[in-house]
Amino acid sequence: MKYLCLVYSNEHALHNSPDSPRDEECFAYAESVATSGRMLAAEALESVQTATTVRMRGGKLSIIDGPFAETKEQLAGFYLVEARDLNEAIQLAGHIPAARVGCVEVRPVRELQV
Repeated sequence: MKYLCLVYSNEHALHNSPDSPRDEECFAYAESVATSGRMLAAEALESVQTATTVRMRGGKLSIIDGPFAETKEQLAGFYLVEARDLNEAIQLAGHIPAARVGCVEVRPVRELQV
């Protein structure tokens, strides 16, 4: 089953905390999951300041600069993994280096028949 691991962190803490993961550590983690055959995709996102929120209401398009929600933590990136169950996905998420300074939301992917 596919699971999406959404990495949330305060952008400042993600890069400036003593526990902040370094790029080399993140690359090593991604490589280990890829080598195991469980990595489907992974990407880091640009700063939340580059976000654009789009809505369609009553046939009218609304475009807002920035993220939708004002929160202490922002979406920093994601890992899309293949795991046999939620427990295995949680174990994978727990080893994501950024989990030390933020959190990782684990959600099953709903397969659409398109």
